[in-house]
Amino acid sequence: MARILANKENVEAPSPAFPFARIKDKIPSVSAGTPVNESLYGDMNQYFEKQSNLVNKTLNDKAESQLDGFEWIDALLELVIKRINTQFKSESAAEANSWTSVTFGNGLYVAVSAGGTNRVQTSPDGIVWTARSEAEANAWQSVTFGNNLFVAVSSGGTNRVMTSPDGITWTARSAAEANTWQSVTFGNGLYVAVSNTGTNQVQTSPDGIVWTARSEAEANIWEDVTFGNNLFVAVSNGGTNRVQTSPDGIIWTSRSAAEANQWKAVTFGNGVYIAISVDGTNRVQTSPDGITWTAKAAAEANTWQTIIHGNGLFVALSASGTNRVMTSSNGEVWVSRLASEDNAWGSITYGSGQYIAVSGGGTNRVMRAI
Repeated sequence: MARILANKENVEAPSPAFPFARIKDKIPSVSAGTPVNESLYGDMNQYFEKQSNLVNKTLNDKAESQLDGFEWIDALLELVIKRINTQFKSESAAEANSWTSVTFGNGLYVAVSAGGTNRVQTSPDGIVWTARSEAEANAWQSVTFGNNLFVAVSSGGTNRVMTSPDGITWTARSAAEANTWQSVTFGNGLYVAVSNTGTNQVQTSPDGIVWTARSEAEANIWEDVTFGNNLFVAVSNGGTNRVQTSPDGIIWTSRSAAEANQWKAVTFGNGVYIAISVDGTNRVQTSPDGITWTAKAAAEANTWQTIIHGNGLFVALSASGTNRVMTSSNGEVWVSRLASEDNAWGSITYGSGQYIAVSGGGTNRVMRAI
């Protein structure tokens, strides 16, 4: 069987490590015939070994054949499961902008950009994108959806907040302070944004229109904020305590990060908070409560930029590295995945049954899971 398989163009020739051969990558982003890590497509060794055992024992009428049949089916199912939510496809952005953030709400994907002519793009399916005019030509860094309103924040400009009820028509809003706002989220009836500079590095709003400055726990370089399990959690890429938490978005408390990394993004899902970093020995940290954090190994030592939880899976993206996607069902063990293109992926969201990511560069600046 191995000799037959070796003649297939999508199968690697047998070797001591994989005597029953191994599937090759067929995604165009990798040169034809390049074998990929078996964790992407399942260990073909196991699959064909179980199949060989089944055939041998069945032909020889051995009693163990039924058990081997179940083992072969289990190996096949494992291969199928490992393929789920791991294949990504490139899509064309509406314009070749430096897209920084994407979110999903009310049946629509909405992305914002730090530059370009039209700094908003929308899509009902993640495939066809339409350029939209922003409220002001600012460097928009983050967008979220909550309470039937899209809200975006900017790191510069006169009015550093803009809102839209439909993702199409946007209105400029005054931020609480002229800070370099990096991230915005919604939870428990409140919009919360964090900044990496300024006197008050947190601002909150009940409606997205009127914003109030709040004191951060420490004057760090706050990069991202999320909400989950009745708690706001923000992470920083510098400072003594690089995590801060708040039950109401108003009063914040410092928390020690698992390691003094440059933490870039944080999300919540499946009862756990997970943050990712652009550097450090362990570029993932997890916490069941947002207070106590544990370091975890990333799939690869990449500059991880963004993370989301959806459909029972955590998905993180990187701006560099060989495999710029990694996934995990629990945040403990991570598996490398191939991105559709080697772009500097900066943001990912989940909605309507698919993951959508955007990039600040590259030929095709949108990627979706298929």
